[in-house]
Amino acid sequence: MIKARIPAVAPEAANLRDYSRARQTFSWKEAEKQLRRQSGSMVNIIADSLDFWADDPQRADQPALIFEANSRRESLSYRQMRDMSARWANLLTRFGFAEGDRLLLFLPPCPEAYFAMAGAARMGVMFCPVFSTSGFYELEVRLDNISPRGVLTHPDLAEQIPVDLSSRLAHILLVCGPAPELFEQETIIENMAKTMSAEFPTALLPPDTPLYLIYTSGSTRPPKGIVHTHSDMTGMQTTARWVLNLKDDTVLWTDADPAWVTGTVYGAFAPWLCGVTSVVIRQPFTAANWYRALENLGVSTWYTTPRVLRDLMEAGDDLPTRYDLSALTHICTVGAPLPPAMLYWTRQHIGATPHDTWWMTETGMICIANLPGTDIKPGSMGQPLPGIEAAILDDNGEPLPALSLGELALRPGWPGQMSQIWKEPDRFAGYFKNGWFVTGDIAVEDEEGYFYHQGRNDDLIKAGDDKVIGPFEIEQVLCMHPAVAEAAVISKGREPGRGISHLKAYVTLKQGNTPSNRLNYEIRAFLKGNLSSELLVRELVFLDKLPKTISGKLLRRVLRARELGLPGGDPSRMQD
Repeated sequence: MIKARIPAVAPEAANLRDYSRARQTFSWKEAEKQLRRQSGSMVNIIADSLDFWADDPQRADQPALIFEANSRRESLSYRQMRDMSARWANLLTRFGFAEGDRLLLFLPPCPEAYFAMAGAARMGVMFCPVFSTSGFYELEVRLDNISPRGVLTHPDLAEQIPVDLSSRLAHILLVCGPAPELFEQETIIENMAKTMSAEFPTALLPPDTPLYLIYTSGSTRPPKGIVHTHSDMTGMQTTARWVLNLKDDTVLWTDADPAWVTGTVYGAFAPWLCGVTSVVIRQPFTAANWYRALENLGVSTWYTTPRVLRDLMEAGDDLPTRYDLSALTHICTVGAPLPPAMLYWTRQHIGATPHDTWWMTETGMICIANLPGTDIKPGSMGQPLPGIEAAILDDNGEPLPALSLGELALRPGWPGQMSQIWKEPDRFAGYFKNGWFVTGDIAVEDEEGYFYHQGRNDDLIKAGDDKVIGPFEIEQVLCMHPAVAEAAVISKGREPGRGISHLKAYVTLKQGNTPSNRLNYEIRAFLKGNLSSELLVRELVFLDKLPKTISGKLLRRVLRARELGLPGGDPSRMQD
């Protein structure tokens, strides 16, 4: 484990000032009592977010959402967002939506997506955002699984909806026109919400009422429909304050699509619960676009991915010096491990230290993080938040001692834990073992309670009968070679008569390096000399790029599928 430390932000600047004491005294039940603004047992996340701040004279006219696309910028205050959510609730009611119905959001990031999310939540309709890049098969699986009453989409995307399933939808609502040859269930709703009443009583609901559903890929089975409820709001708000360090004047940019759980939770509901400004940008990624957004919108907290930081690094050290990034005081990352070199580069050239975080669609909120008030160990995803008990389990579901490689597990009961997998109770039950919620991620915990991500449980590599290693460590060593930009390692099974895995590596090269047999040999020899003689990479392949999800998470299973001659799918369309 890495011994170097980066000192914590000064405690007076961190919302959570005493991590050790909080771990001993914190209670989710007490947090819920303090954060809930509605009395009684019934809840609604909109009542405790948009409604609450819209009724606060000091905050009502502060921006809740700023949307920017190209030259267009739209800013809506908390008062305006409350009214807009009511208008959209009335609009959905006009089309027959009622508590318990489902609404599929098939849109790129746009104001209408956030209005619909807020309107649906206000009335107890479960919404399901999907990526606008989704193809026929992806839409078919999702539509068939949740049977929504309707789909909110754009005319350019409507043709992607399978015809046989579209006929089963009561409504296809198009956010703008024109649209040629509308089918019977298609309606252009452009500007229709503005004609609706800005009054709609917020439905107070049982806490376990579904709020949203997001699909996450399965390694061997169809995508899982992960359901989260209105009761998640305690976890959303608490983690946003502690990890993202949200304060009254924070301008938060979570550069994630709402179809990725990060975009829904920390791009919308968490900042609204905290009463801060959330920025949404729809622009093609370029380093200049991202730096310009940070400068022009005065972003103070930025939640991003290591992939974005890597792309900024590759754009050069000089580019960030052309922009005023002085407002940016806190950066967090999610989606993949944050390499130490990337951490130090960001700290030096952008001016804020990135704090890695870990959570999953299934957990509904950040569970492990490098908090502003605690030291950072580069390469670590941090420590469990107060109220979260984490452990490393062996194959029998028993906790392992420090510095042991095993499966990361959490003790159930935090507010944010998924409530169900839609229509798949047996699949849901498979997450629980010996009183733990097993995540499927492989990790190591050091003696001080810091966790280090090592891959997924189907990525384990055998280096002998007793020794098991995650691919991440091998890939990190490969990336230490001066010619290697990125690397992925898979196991092709155990070698006959030997207790070790047959490994195959895939690497991309840094600019200026050319694939050759000599370089192939040099890289494999470098790995052997820097890691373990028992870990022999028998094959190494040069690629132009590695398969990754939309958010930048490495897809080793696609490489394994290709190795077996099986269809691996289009990585650019895959969710985490």
